[in-house]
Amino acid sequence: MSKRFTRAKDYYRDLPITQKITVGFLAMLVPILILMAAWFYNMIQNNNYYSDAAQTTSMLSDFGLDFKKNYDYKIYLIIVGNKTYSSQNPMKDIDEARNILDNVEDHTKNRQSQDLIDNMQHSLDNLEKYTKKIRTNVLSGGFYDANQEIWENGIQSITTLIQQNMLELLYYENLDSTQVYASIESRTLNIVAISVGTLALMFVFAVLMITYIPRTITKPVRELSKVTERVAGGDLTVRSHIEHGVELKVLSESLNIMIEKISSLIERVREEQIHLREAELEILQLQINPHFLYNTLDTIVWLAEAGNDEMVVDMVEKLSDFFRATLGGGKELVTLEEESRHIDSYLQIQRVRYQDILEYEINLPEEISQVQIPKITLQPLVENALYHGIKYKRGKGKISVYGYQQEGECVLVVEDDGRGMSPEKLEEIRGRVQAQKETEKESYGLYNVNERIRLRFGKKYGLRFFSQMGEGTKVEVHLPVRDAAVKKTTKA
Repeated sequence: MSKRFTRAKDYYRDLPITQKITVGFLAMLVPILILMAAWFYNMIQNNNYYSDAAQTTSMLSDFGLDFKKNYDYKIYLIIVGNKTYSSQNPMKDIDEARNILDNVEDHTKNRQSQDLIDNMQHSLDNLEKYTKKIRTNVLSGGFYDANQEIWENGIQSITTLIQQNMLELLYYENLDSTQVYASIESRTLNIVAISVGTLALMFVFAVLMITYIPRTITKPVRELSKVTERVAGGDLTVRSHIEHGVELKVLSESLNIMIEKISSLIERVREEQIHLREAELEILQLQINPHFLYNTLDTIVWLAEAGNDEMVVDMVEKLSDFFRATLGGGKELVTLEEESRHIDSYLQIQRVRYQDILEYEINLPEEISQVQIPKITLQPLVENALYHGIKYKRGKGKISVYGYQQEGECVLVVEDDGRGMSPEKLEEIRGRVQAQKETEKESYGLYNVNERIRLRFGKKYGLRFFSQMGEGTKVEVHLPVRDAAVKKTTKA
């Protein structure tokens, strides 16, 4: 039973909305129609029974309780000669009595009434025979005493019997009518009880349908509304899971397909934006190298003119190492060890130019040497420390590059003891880098580095700036360390 109910419930839930409403309407209308049909049928049946009972009683009333008195008196008048036979016409009374009994017999269902009718019909036959006998005697012109004998012992005896049978017939017909009325009343009470029960069930069913039908429609609509609301809020991982309802299932599947396509398109656009941004950043990076190359070549020329051949050779070698690391075989990510060699080549070249003011130290532990870092990340920071920190300091300055692990991150530090920055200037630099403004020459290299890290590893990583006026500047580079583990596994 429960399986059938479950199948019926699932079948209903899978119906289109219009059919659900139609089924609910018919489910309430059909019992009402059945109830009305039962009432009409009961009324017709009761009317038939009542009509039969009333018609039988009416016909017996037509027979008349004075049949004996009237018939006996008519015959007496004929015998004594006060009235003629033709004027009294007693056979008409007998025929009318027969017709009434025939009609009652057609409508009665009582066996005892039928027996009484048969007896009365037989009595009417005898009555007719005696009446005809009296008529014959009267027409013969005499036989008064004989007719008087027939009237006293024949006619009156038969009419008395007919009168008694008629009273018994009325009794049984009235009893039958009483039973019919009782049956009608009982049937009517049953119909009323059934109607009340049906109406109560229909009320409960109507309440259930009023509650259930809208829920089968509004519940999936609310689910779709929540899904679309979350999608509108930017959550493209949500999916609609509507399993019932033809239109709503199609709408749910279409919505999921649309979300998939939107997610795919957004991912594609994001990747394209990343590639475009990386290309833009590479172009910005390439703008740095010509200036550095020009200054380095100018230094080499100056050394050559000064006859310092060994330093010329050393500078050319360092320059070769620098550009070899810059090219990096086309790789976007390099190890920290490779990045360390790159900035070491850069600082050695710059120390030749700024030997009176520049000292540097690189201290990157072995434990983080295989951490993955975007190529040419530290060089712009070192260059910025040199040109904006050390260069404008009186006397020698020092650039320190070191790193460590902290709470699952690799932190690299480029620190100088140059002139530093005022709090206002520091906030301005932070704002330009974090707000992704690369329009200022002073900060576009920092923006470049920070943006490449964020594009590669996520917005939680990147650069952090610390500085005090007259004491120097420190730039922290925050990177994930998980890539180092992957790299080491690959190398092994």
